[in-house]
Amino acid sequence: MTYPNNHHVVGRTAIPWEDRPKNNHNVLWRSAHNPIIDHDHIPSSNSIFNSAVVPFKDGFAGVFRADNKTRRMQLHVGHSTDGVNWEIGHERIRFVAHDERTEEISNFEYAYDPRVVWLEERYYIMWCNGYHGPTIGIGYTFDFETFYQMENAFLPFNRNGVLFPRKINGAYALLSRPSDSGHTPFGDIYYSESPDMTYWGRHRFVMGATSGWQATKIGAGPIPIETDEGWLLIYHGVLNSCNGFVYSFGAALLDLDQPWKVIARGEPYLLAPQAPYERVGDVPNVAFPCAALHDPTSGKLAIYYGAADTSVCLAFGMVDDIVSFVKNNSRL
Repeated sequence: MTYPNNHHVVGRTAIPWEDRPKNNHNVLWRSAHNPIIDHDHIPSSNSIFNSAVVPFKDGFAGVFRADNKTRRMQLHVGHSTDGVNWEIGHERIRFVAHDERTEEISNFEYAYDPRVVWLEERYYIMWCNGYHGPTIGIGYTFDFETFYQMENAFLPFNRNGVLFPRKINGAYALLSRPSDSGHTPFGDIYYSESPDMTYWGRHRFVMGATSGWQATKIGAGPIPIETDEGWLLIYHGVLNSCNGFVYSFGAALLDLDQPWKVIARGEPYLLAPQAPYERVGDVPNVAFPCAALHDPTSGKLAIYYGAADTSVCLAFGMVDDIVSFVKNNSRL
């Protein structure tokens, strides 16, 4: 299988990687060092989870969800030479208004569950932004020092905003999950496009909740990965158990030119909360993916996910294996 060879995808440093453990036959396997970022990694944090990582310069940079000890949801910047050991800023990111009109919506309420993508000479950040309820905030940075906030993509209520890493048919492309103001008991994935990253329209249904581990709601995870089989989308799904929500993640393939059209969708999950650090924490039974580092030369994939809304963890796999798993276990 071939992949676009973009040096911003890989950077100059090898992505984090651990070989598959002996006698492990799963498509994905967990890092032996999980959690790689614990809840109290910085003095102010109650928990650090659901965070986004990209290659940057000779290492990696990221935007991290770090809820503080008042339990306010906010974003912090982080840097790493190896993608595993992180220095995370002690103060939250303070966005500068992109333009004069944006200033009137830039009063901080809360921010959580970021994604980051390199696109057209800058790093775009998407997050769940508090603006009279949760919606999709969009901003950007050139250097992970100064961050600019743009217009929100949508009215409340919406979550899980994920940009594609290139324009599709001349338009910016975004996945999201319309929702409600609370701990949403429903949710499907939709596609939207924009000519200018400000005005979003041409909304299309992509896929919805089905059964089992993804019976209650679903949402896009890391930035989609372009392969010659289609866009590989890692996404989370939620089961409403007798003890509350259970968050797992799986994968689907979307059409390259019309990403609202699903080519294949894996019926079994790729990873469910089964390790102790995924089952025990502030919100038990959560494995929530927000970022993935892909090496197109080797096909290796390192997935960053939040565990139990408490810590950051890593899982590993091969893109070809995931694509084969989706195609061989598809149910649309």
